[in-house]
Formats: sequence, structure tokens, C-alpha cells
Amino acid sequence: MAASQFPYVTKLDILHEHLDLIDIPGIVGACKDKWFNQTLTRVNDSVIRIGIVEGEYHWHKHDNDDEFFFVLEGRLFVDLEDRTIELGPQQGVTITRGVMHRTRAPQKTVMLMVETSAIVPTGD
Repeated sequence: MAASQFPYVTKLDILHEHLDLIDIPGIVGACKDKWFNQTLTRVNDSVIRIGIVEGEYHWHKHDNDDEFFFVLEGRLFVDLEDRTIELGPQQGVTITRGVMHRTRAPQKTVMLMVETSAIVPTGD
């Protein structure tokens, strides 16, 4: 699936180099989009992304990559084919590669994601 098929703002450029201060409240305050992802920095072969989201993402999976979600503010639901995992502030979950999932946020939610730099956020 091409990223252009979805109404999300996804910025894969690396916003901060090593040793730069990363100001999460500043990024959140400047965000006007309903579903926004920005790569913050690279750590070895992985990237740390911020998600500022409200609404639903589409069902998808990543055949070769695990994905970690950690909620800073709000509430995130991670729907799996057989259950839903609910995350509140200071809670996280790792989704195993190949597992079909979608994320939902009933209100504005801020989360961090850790994934490989090769991952396609919209799925394989």
C-alpha cells in the first residue's frame, strides 16, 4: 500500500541528530494534524518516532519488523484480530512482526514508537 493512499501526515526525515535536545511538548503544541508521525532520531538501526493521533489507522501488518508503542498522553487502543490492547499514559506494547493490527485513539493521544528505519509505517 502506498503511503499516499492514506490521509496521514507521515514524516520519515530525521528531525534531530544525536546530542540534539528533543522538545516533545514543543512538537505536540505545534501539531495541527489529526494523525501525525515524525521521526525524531535514529538509534543504531532503529528510529524513534512521535505519533500525535486522533481517530483510526487502517488495518495493516509489517512482515519483517516488530513495532513498539509507548503512550505519553491520552489513550491508545491497539486492535488485533482476536483482542484489543488498551494503553494509557506510561504504558507500552510490542507488536510482533507479521501480526495484523490497527491503532485507534478516541481523543488526542501522544505516543512514541520504536521501529526499524526500514519499516513502511502504512504496512507491507
